[in-house]
Amino acid sequence: MINISEDQFSNLRKWNLGLTLLHAAQAAIILALAGDFAITFTSATPDGPPGTRVPQGEGVFDLPIGLAVAVFLGLAAFDHLLTATVAKQPYEADLRRGINRFRWVEYSISATLMVVLIASYSGITEMTAVFAIIGANVSMILFGWLQEKFNPPSRTETTMLPFWFGTFAGLAPWAGIAFNTIRADEVPGFVYGIIAAQSVFFFSFGLNQWLQYRKVGKWTSYIFGEKTYLVLSLVAKSVLAWQIFGGSLAPTE
Repeated sequence: MINISEDQFSNLRKWNLGLTLLHAAQAAIILALAGDFAITFTSATPDGPPGTRVPQGEGVFDLPIGLAVAVFLGLAAFDHLLTATVAKQPYEADLRRGINRFRWVEYSISATLMVVLIASYSGITEMTAVFAIIGANVSMILFGWLQEKFNPPSRTETTMLPFWFGTFAGLAPWAGIAFNTIRADEVPGFVYGIIAAQSVFFFSFGLNQWLQYRKVGKWTSYIFGEKTYLVLSLVAKSVLAWQIFGGSLAPTE
């Protein structure tokens, strides 16, 4: 068990409540400002034997970007509110065991929504590709959960296998995003900005976990790593939210 003082838990509660307010406020502002811009997700199936040219996809549903971004921020706010209030006891018990299940459940939803939004801005809107992106990204997050589960505070040795398996799974959507962006004849400048900024933030979460389990400097303290997750959560999600939302306001031809 990790020795965590009541003062440290109290400080974490303040952080989580603060992040609840900041995420919720941004979600409310974006909802208030949102227009009717939406991205159409499509589906196409072959109409002949294997090798038959697949026809152009037909629209399955339209995703309102303003609403999606607000939901993305709302999920983060809900997670921080839970861990600071009604789920405080299991959250704190988890931290003493060197794990945070709430983080991984929330990330598996919000981070996956984030990647789907980024992918849609690079032109990946076909449903089979979206399903693959969702599966790869959720797998990456759940491997992060396994990394914590397989490395309790009482361990005599550390395994990084779940971490590296998750890294491999998490690279797949970004490879698709990069491929589509490079091949496009013309891509708005803000899309490059989104991909560049979010790829840095996205992999910062993995770096934080690697530093935790390699016990580098201040990361020898699990609580320091937890606070770093909180900071990354706020900064990365806020930057992404406003980049994606700002892109939805850009004029289209």
